[in-house]
Amino acid sequence: MGATAFLSERDNLPLMNAETDDAVRAFRLLGGQKVIKQTVRNSLDAHDVIVKGISSQALLHLVDTVSVLSSGDALNKAIGMSLRTLQRKRAEKGKDRLSTEQSSRAWRFAELLAQATDVFGDQEAAEAWMLAPAIGLDNRRPIDLLSSAAGAEAVENTLTRMEYGVYA
Repeated sequence: MGATAFLSERDNLPLMNAETDDAVRAFRLLGGQKVIKQTVRNSLDAHDVIVKGISSQALLHLVDTVSVLSSGDALNKAIGMSLRTLQRKRAEKGKDRLSTEQSSRAWRFAELLAQATDVFGDQEAAEAWMLAPAIGLDNRRPIDLLSSAAGAEAVENTLTRMEYGVYA
């Protein structure tokens, strides 16, 4: 295979660093090339997709594969949109793209879920953690903090501390 390591034969995407890995994992959670219709290999590619606005289909794919988003108001807290609004948006011809803000929040949620999955070992445990009060977040639920960039950063920092064995 040579000097370049690949994430998988199927994707043929080079594995370069953690930043690339995070972007690719978020890309996959949002449906990958089949749904997004463009390749994402790094954060700059992700930026281009986000600014263009991800499709409502990509967010629906995320909701379908992440059960926590279909419970209560989790989708609204994480992305800033209700499931009903998402379904209505998808039905509107020519208006099925999310705003840059919503796209950014959806991407950020996918990255954080991927990081939590690494920390906890599987997606089910990561989703359960998102809904439970976390000591490292002053007993706040991670999902409740995703409505702001500062809150999402606090969730990321807590996951990083946990990853390195610091009690959180």
